[in-house]
Amino acid sequence: MISLEFNITVVGLGLIGGSYAMALKELKPNNLWGIDIDLKAIKAAEALGIIDKGYEDASVPLSKSDIVIVSLYPEAAIEFIKKHKNDFKRGAVITDTSGIKESIVKEVSALIPDYVDFIGGHPMAGRESKGLAFASKDIFKNANYIITPTEKNEKENIKLIEEIAKNIGCKNVVLIDAKVHDKIIAYTSAIPHIIAVALMNCDNFDEQRGFFIGGSFRDATRVALINPDLWSELFISNKDNIIAELEEFENNLAVMKKAIENEDVSSMKEIFNNAGSKRRKLNSNE
Repeated sequence: MISLEFNITVVGLGLIGGSYAMALKELKPNNLWGIDIDLKAIKAAEALGIIDKGYEDASVPLSKSDIVIVSLYPEAAIEFIKKHKNDFKRGAVITDTSGIKESIVKEVSALIPDYVDFIGGHPMAGRESKGLAFASKDIFKNANYIITPTEKNEKENIKLIEEIAKNIGCKNVVLIDAKVHDKIIAYTSAIPHIIAVALMNCDNFDEQRGFFIGGSFRDATRVALINPDLWSELFISNKDNIIAELEEFENNLAVMKKAIENEDVSSMKEIFNNAGSKRRKLNSNE
């Protein structure tokens, strides 16, 4: 287990921030502080022992924190760092948990002082519900964690975030360019959410059809229980990549539709076998 002899602050005590704090608490940092605009969230986190102390005034803990984890929606994360750029401790390492990376890394890197180091991060973990009440350190177990370093980042600080990710339970830690991250995440995250929402919003769905639902429909629509505020922001911030992936997906649907219309069993089998082969390969890597 990593030795975290640091003062750490988690900004935003919602689902991910609260879960992050829970996991960090087990690593026994010198101090673990929380920042949130919701006093109820602060009091709840303190009462549960998730943090040592919570603050509404961010400048107090930031000035003493060696590591700051900003767990806010993308635009709010940028605004928070911009507002408090002069409050960070000299030598502090800042990271975030947002599902998009290029815009955040670009904007934050340009506005922070040279004496702090911002390293983009994205824990591939979550739940359909939001808020501290649903937080759990277990959501990171066997999850993937993406880090998007830049040439400005200190190698030892990148290594620190990598070690923290592993020690909170993440199975794989991947270092990748922020722009590439956003392109890939449009396919692996945005498209499945769009499909789930579209399936549930089909006019064909009604209460009676609920009696005809099996595991496949439940699995395909699980993420339709979506956070509208967060995902609207994620989709718009990454719209070019998402639209490109949607067009590719539409092309694949058209190929399948044509094979069905033409009763082209050979083409359908080829499509199915290709998909099955890729899914088995994915299973072997999980």
